[in-house]
Order: sequence, then structure tokens, then C-alpha cells
Amino acid sequence: MLIHWDNRREFIILENLEEAIAFSVEHWIHSYQRAIQRNGIFTVALSGGSTPKAIYKELAKSSQIQWDKVYFFWSDERAVSPDHLESNYKMAVDTGITSKIPASQIFRMKAEENIEKNAKDYESKLRHHFIEHSMDLVMLGIGEDGHIASLFPNTSALEITDQWVVANYVPDKKTWRMTFTYPCIHKSAHIIIYALGKSKQNIVPKVLNAPIISSWPASRIGTPEHKASWILDKDAALTLPPPPTIID
Repeated sequence: MLIHWDNRREFIILENLEEAIAFSVEHWIHSYQRAIQRNGIFTVALSGGSTPKAIYKELAKSSQIQWDKVYFFWSDERAVSPDHLESNYKMAVDTGITSKIPASQIFRMKAEENIEKNAKDYESKLRHHFIEHSMDLVMLGIGEDGHIASLFPNTSALEITDQWVVANYVPDKKTWRMTFTYPCIHKSAHIIIYALGKSKQNIVPKVLNAPIISSWPASRIGTPEHKASWILDKDAALTLPPPPTIID
């Protein structure tokens, strides 16, 4: 059951984690198939986190995907080397999903050094690839503090309106991150936010009920032209109020 929350956001609630992962894999493959029909290629920005990791592992087993037509980007990255345990890039590599794709079609965020310069270089690559059409899918997770990608509360990247990728210093973590900005995320044809498990019970209703600009960066995600689709399980959605409209 697809639930329409407002003109910017919609969500679906799955019974449990396993069903949510299975649905997410099916949705990813469906997005791939539609993109191939339209443009002959599929461009996707990957995310870090345990849910995307589970999705990547399942996708790596799929026989429905022509991997030489897939292009990988990342929506954010930590300021660590590509072989670091906390690297979003390494996480994807370890699932096996990148092994099927030509190296020339994998665009890692180089956030471990010269992060401000490399953010500008990454933006240049994005603008080069997306002159004629938008990215097909941006995968996102939400933190318990309401951050999305590496758009954290009280950070400078939240105010960026004319750049697609920036280096963002996160004072609470005393570290730098490279991240897509709101303008970049909102250029994607499909925006998916994964919020699964009991740890998301508190933040999900806060974000969905908040004004567009709020203490929770995730509240800004989604526009009438490019809606954000949330994939939830019952644990994450436990404290949500009744939706205003239901679309079967």
C-alpha cells in the first residue's frame, strides 16, 4: 500500500525488515529497467548503511541486470581511504556489487584528501554526465539525528543552493564529509529514503511532521516534481500518525 503524505513525499510500510529489503531490491531493479528503456543506461548514487548493504548483496546475485549499462556514483562519503572500514565505497565493494561493472563506470568520491578540491571535481563529473537527463536513482538513509546523506544538522552544506557536491565539516563529529547537496538530490528522477527498524521510530514522525526547513535536514528532501519515496518497516513506522490520504 502506497501512502501519500503530502505533495513532496510518499511512503510504503512493509511487514518486517526482510520484506522491506526484498521490496527495495525489486524497486531498484524496476528503476533500472525503466531507465534502460528511456536512455539505455542506469545511473544511481549509492549510500552507506546497513540497509543499502543488504540491498547490494541481493542485487549482486541478480540475473536481471546488464551491469555494463550501470553507472555508480555515491551520495556521500567519509573522509577516509577507500580501504577503510568506514568507507561507503569499501562497503559497496565488499558486497560484490561493483565487481560486475566496468571500472570506468564507477565514480568514487575521493574524500580522504583535498576534500574541497575533490568535491568540486566530483561535481564537474556529475554535470558532465547529466547534461541531457537527470540521475535515475539516489539512495539515501536517515540518521537518528535527522541527517540525510552527509547533510547534518547545523552544518554549512544545508544552505548551499548553487552547488551539487560540497565538503561539509560536521562539528559534532569533528570530521569532514563529502556530500550531495539538496539541489543535487532534487535533480534525481527517483529519490529513495530507507528507514528500517526500531531505531528510526523517533525520527521518522518528526521529519514527516516537520516544516520543510526544520532542525531535521531530512525534512527538506522531496519536491512536487521529484518526490521522495520512503521505504519503512512496521517497527520504524510504529509511531506515525494516520496518513492524510491512501493510494492503493
